[in-house]
Amino acid sequence: MVSSPFREGMAKGFPFVVILVPFGALFGVLATEAGLTLTQVMAFTSLVIAGASQFTAIQLMVDDVPAAIVILSALAVNLRMVMYSASLAPHLGPAPAWQRVIIAYLLVDQTYALSQSAYDDNPAWSLRDKVAFFAGTALPVFPAWVGSTLIGALLGAQVPESWSLDFALPLAFLALVGPMLRTRAHVVAALVSVTAALALAWVPWNLGLIFAALLAMAAGAEMERRA
Repeated sequence: MVSSPFREGMAKGFPFVVILVPFGALFGVLATEAGLTLTQVMAFTSLVIAGASQFTAIQLMVDDVPAAIVILSALAVNLRMVMYSASLAPHLGPAPAWQRVIIAYLLVDQTYALSQSAYDDNPAWSLRDKVAFFAGTALPVFPAWVGSTLIGALLGAQVPESWSLDFALPLAFLALVGPMLRTRAHVVAALVSVTAALALAWVPWNLGLIFAALLAMAAGAEMERRA
């Protein structure tokens, strides 16, 4: 019988499908245009499952940036997963190893944001409830991302440039980040990251994004220390 937290997780995960479909399709189109085969595109999106890092890597590959910079930039964008893991460890750390492996594989912005918020709102949940909720959030999110990437890769260059599908990228992050800005440190870190990223847009190879992330983390940590 399906548990209530699982159903609740699915219900909260489904709205993200609306955002993920154009987002994933856009990645499939861009990856194909960058020269990746259909197999490479699907392996990339199925193994990494990190839209921001995937877009960053593809853009840098198109710009003929050295492989070391591509890898460094992709890792820097994905550093937030380390913080996500640390944040969820008190809730999901006692789960069996095989469950933690699957959770780590399916840990993305959407599943993290929804799960962390639900755990805060339901402190009486058992470990089973928490794992079930996480699984529920992942059920619509993962197929939407992989399936839409496949559609985008199959369409490839047939998608007219006038469609401007890249609007999905900022919308996805706004939808995720907005509800998570709960403290002054969060707001300061977000403002510093946006300001620094814009100010450092001239830095070659997209390294300004890495510098902006470091500045934002330092600012947020300092604000947290003073609180």
